[in-house]
Amino acid sequence: MAAALLANVLYSTGFVLEKRALTTMPSVSVRNPVRLLGQVLGSPLWIGGSLALAAGFGAQLAVYRTLPIAAAQGIFVSGLVLLLLLSSVLLGEETSGRERYAVGAILLALLMVVLSLSEGSDTVGRGAPAPLVLTVCLPSLAAGLWLYSSAERRAKHRHRMPTAGVEYGVAVGLLYGVSSLAIKGVSSHLTTQGLGGALVDLLRSPYPYLLMFTGAFGLIMSQAALQRCRASLIVPVCTTVTALFTAVLGTLAFGEALPHEPVRLGLRIAGTVLAVTVLLAMPKHDRAPSHPSPPKELTSG
Repeated sequence: MAAALLANVLYSTGFVLEKRALTTMPSVSVRNPVRLLGQVLGSPLWIGGSLALAAGFGAQLAVYRTLPIAAAQGIFVSGLVLLLLLSSVLLGEETSGRERYAVGAILLALLMVVLSLSEGSDTVGRGAPAPLVLTVCLPSLAAGLWLYSSAERRAKHRHRMPTAGVEYGVAVGLLYGVSSLAIKGVSSHLTTQGLGGALVDLLRSPYPYLLMFTGAFGLIMSQAALQRCRASLIVPVCTTVTALFTAVLGTLAFGEALPHEPVRLGLRIAGTVLAVTVLLAMPKHDRAPSHPSPPKELTSG
């Protein structure tokens, strides 16, 4: 539990620091990844944010070794409250009433998932068949890349309303969902005994390669999306998609059985349906400018 809460703080802080650094940079583009990486790596503030995210990754590894996937995702999504607070204080972003209700509903949905858990009967999955993992992950990666490229093409149309970032958030969320399953797989191979054999088994699995792919593409895609859209909207959407993807498909892939009791099963299904419904109902366009002005202290002088 402590590791999950620490991961929340690190992830929220990392996203906000990266967003603040991106507001002072020239426009970045996924079509020129070398230039994008050169720009972000030249920013100490962005590097600080990326280090916070990397530390959150380490905390997430510890979480997946001790908590069921669905429980872990419920705790991770609770970090949205901290994200909204930080984006308001440090970035000056304002969320609409509709968006605040949506985030509240998402938190309620994930609370339902957490309440559906039972310490006595829920088990922590330790492995999944590689063909099943690839069957789940490869179409999801393709869908995320396609959705992102579609959002990019639509954003180029003249006279189009600025996007709120929902499509970008869903696309990046799918990639991070695959990454989250890969982290779960890596954690299942971590052991203090037979380290050499465990490392060989890990390299024979799809997990390190899925992590490298999602890490590279997720980094590039998320930075361009963060620069164009409000962190207070795109990160909740991304987090919700990642949590649902990981909780539902990860639970099935790693053999963590669904609840048998009707009440617990109903809570888990209702929470999942509510989160998906809220996500579909969120505004697709933003009345505010798609490139928000940097905080005053960054532009003074």
